[in-house]
Amino acid sequence: MRSPAAGCVALAVLVLTGCGSSAPKIAGPAVTTTQVGGAIIQSKPSAPPIALHDDRGRAIRLSDFRGKWVAVAFIYTHCPDVCPLIAQNLNRALAKAHDLRVVAVSVDPKGDTPAAVRSFIRARHLSGTFHYLIGSRAQLSPVWRAWHVATAPGPANTVSHSSFEVLVDPHGRERAYYDAQVTAADVLHDLKALGGTVSA
Repeated sequence: MRSPAAGCVALAVLVLTGCGSSAPKIAGPAVTTTQVGGAIIQSKPSAPPIALHDDRGRAIRLSDFRGKWVAVAFIYTHCPDVCPLIAQNLNRALAKAHDLRVVAVSVDPKGDTPAAVRSFIRARHLSGTFHYLIGSRAQLSPVWRAWHVATAPGPANTVSHSSFEVLVDPHGRERAYYDAQVTAADVLHDLKALGGTVSA
């Protein structure tokens, strides 16, 4: 069972947003909102497991990255605005933090085909340490539920979904929360503040 503090975060991020929207910044007993960066999660709850496949069919688990920092995001390839920006900003963070990985989980099982994901990765020059995980609705739904991600069909083949990112520490604990406006500077600031290594 997740801690009460994790529940506070869950309530805050259980906001169904369309492309172009973002979940609000959160504050309260479970988190501390810093002037720069995200909302630091004081209770350090264990991150829910993720076990899916990438566009090459490789099995990827969140636990594979123990010993590394991981930014977990929920995006889809055909998003017209917010998701590409999230991907690009997290990719910029990867260039400056060699002990950081990104695990992006699809919220569009129909549209996020292996070919679509490969095209998305190529077009945005995403790092090899950016892992885009896909699957069927049956495979993705348990992950969405565990991470409190809501999804629904949007207009014109878009997907409305909870839009947030979580920074997970090398011990598998949730340490910081970001909304859809996350920047590389946000993540790098928090990584450095929480003990991660950031290059100049």
